[in-house]
Amino acid sequence: MEVKMQRRTSSQVTRSVLSEAELEQIASKSQKKEPSLWRRGRDKLRCSGTIAKFLLLKFIPILRWLPRYPVREWLPGDCISGISVAVVQLPQGLAYALLAAVPPIFGLYSSFYPVLVYSIFGTSRHISTGTFAVLSIMVGNEVEKLAPDENFMVLGNGTVLDVEARDKARVDLAVAICFLVGLFQVALGLMQFGFVVTYLSEPLIRGYSTAASMHVTLSQLKNMFGFQFKQESQPLSLIYGLISFFSMLPKTNIGALISSLVALGALFTVKSVNQKFAHKLPVPIPIELFTIIVFTGISYGMKLKEMFGIDIVGHIPIGMNAPLPPDTKLFGKMIGSSFVIAVVAYAITISMGKMFAMKHGYQVDSNQELIALGLSNFVGSFFQCFTIGTAMSRSLVQENTGGNSQVAGIVSSLVLLIIIIKVGELFEHLPKAILASVVIVNLHGIYKQFGDLSVLWRTNKIDLLIWLVTFVATLLLNMDLGLAVSVVCALLTVIVRTQLPRYSILGQVSETDIYRDLKDFDQVKEVSGIKIFRSSCTVYFANAELYAESLKAKIGIDVDRLIAKKKKAISRQKRKGKKEKNQVARKENMKENKVTGRDNNGFLDVEKADPKEMPTKENDFRLAEAADKVVLETQTNTTQKTSRESTLESLGLEKPTFHSLILDFTAANFVDTVCIKVLKNIFRDFCEIEVNVYLVGCQTHVIDQLEEGNFFSKTITKAQLFASIHDAVMYLLKEHDQEAKEGILDPALPATKGLHNQN
Repeated sequence: MEVKMQRRTSSQVTRSVLSEAELEQIASKSQKKEPSLWRRGRDKLRCSGTIAKFLLLKFIPILRWLPRYPVREWLPGDCISGISVAVVQLPQGLAYALLAAVPPIFGLYSSFYPVLVYSIFGTSRHISTGTFAVLSIMVGNEVEKLAPDENFMVLGNGTVLDVEARDKARVDLAVAICFLVGLFQVALGLMQFGFVVTYLSEPLIRGYSTAASMHVTLSQLKNMFGFQFKQESQPLSLIYGLISFFSMLPKTNIGALISSLVALGALFTVKSVNQKFAHKLPVPIPIELFTIIVFTGISYGMKLKEMFGIDIVGHIPIGMNAPLPPDTKLFGKMIGSSFVIAVVAYAITISMGKMFAMKHGYQVDSNQELIALGLSNFVGSFFQCFTIGTAMSRSLVQENTGGNSQVAGIVSSLVLLIIIIKVGELFEHLPKAILASVVIVNLHGIYKQFGDLSVLWRTNKIDLLIWLVTFVATLLLNMDLGLAVSVVCALLTVIVRTQLPRYSILGQVSETDIYRDLKDFDQVKEVSGIKIFRSSCTVYFANAELYAESLKAKIGIDVDRLIAKKKKAISRQKRKGKKEKNQVARKENMKENKVTGRDNNGFLDVEKADPKEMPTKENDFRLAEAADKVVLETQTNTTQKTSRESTLESLGLEKPTFHSLILDFTAANFVDTVCIKVLKNIFRDFCEIEVNVYLVGCQTHVIDQLEEGNFFSKTITKAQLFASIHDAVMYLLKEHDQEAKEGILDPALPATKGLHNQN
């Protein structure tokens, strides 16, 4: 088989080799200072017509897109899409209300008010907000924990559950959670905290929602099997719930179980048809709506409640409730759980919003989405709604049926308004077992996320670990603690990965300015006399010491041992020099004795002495000054000699095979005080073994941080910083080649010798 080689194109750029010091002379930094935080805040708060209009259009996006709405092109699709979503929203709203532990009518309220508010303030054109299984079960867990059935038992003919009082208390709790969730989301959005969702990675969200679906399924088994069993909101609640469920199996209501199985079969079958023939069907078959209509008729006609004891939805009030403020006394009990629900709701919504925006070529504002979702929950809480989010199934229906904008959400809300006002009471005889079947069938998309395990095993083991830890923690520790554990686990993986970066010694690809890891490429060769060291991540307090240790291990010599040997050799040399100095001093003293006419007994030889040298105060002072000068010159000469001779070679120690070390800091996006301290130590240690050190690839703000940290000094200057590895390599090759030609090449040069003139 003939293999076609890709034709290489050549590119050549000619410029001078520049250090950071020279680069700053050519292209000096701007002297313009960033405005202070106070000034930026003052400018943002300054009011003018232009700013007011900008803020109005920013926070109310419908004013921006509605005047330009293409009615002929988009309105038909939005109307069809809105009606289709309402058809799906109706059974899901009724069913998810059971998950939230409130009467079904409140699921319809939650499908109307918040959706209408989001259509005004949201920026995503394709997501369908409203009730969502995962959020509903999170609300239900908290509500059932604070208002358990045991608190509403009354004495009558035996012990009877006061359903009306229980439902009222649970609605109040769900409304309070919705209010707090909305408040948290709006506050975070106004503070531009939309980035918090970045700490919830996709594997974390998918693992969390998969575990949550298990909790949802267990909570609906009681409706499918027609009996009640005890469920608690605490660690290991899933295990206790399963034990309680199996213990109650003998009390199964056969009528409820048969109804559930028939509904499950019909729902799964038709949904499979919808999926298989999606490209041929103009709209998906609304099997959920057909199912609840058919079983409502059967329940009413056959009196399933009276004949078989099958639990039904019960009374559904007609019309709308007047707005009421939430009970503020309940807030203290649920602040923590409300914040968790707020973050999860936003994470799911923004991930879906970005997915559709990328697919259709527009942008969503993450902070505005947080505000829009918060306002939806905040306003909805005054109309007795529980927390809403975004459902993938409805969003796909909205997209596939021709939805183009938020108008589809408005149409969906209007359809549900009609149902709430006129049609809601028709579903009073709907068996709860059917709603449970609707819930479980709509979880089949989440159950498919178990397929992530095989994909992540092949692609990324760390993401697989996050998925599994999140799933197991949420499954065993319940949903609030499970999320906390999963976030901590995800952050720990980041910390561990910065603790275990990849360290490499680089070599040059022949005849290029490209440098690669010597271990990974056979054709890459190390530049003679130069070591190039690279770290794959930022050097900071958590890994700075590891960076220094790995550097010394990678270069192939024991730097600390060599420094210790050098110090011992210098110490021996100093002792030897001191001994020689003492000998010189004794000789000088002997000469002085001869000059002053003093003999060994300390007496003056009058006959030999010159009359001018007779002991006077002036002569004694002059002779003492001369003696001190001789000793000082002797000491200076000895010190300079020791300094010149204190090279590794002169001390009889083996020199490193390289004269220069290049530290590639391209991956560094910041430096801290610990990093700066470690870098100074590296420069000092390698200078001790007669190796010059250079930094390359430092970003401008990193250089600023180095300056602020007092990294630069007389011995470490910006002349040792280069923009690229190749700049540093070419400079070093040129400098050492020139010194070799002039016969002055000396590996003992100090770190700053031979560098560029900074003037």
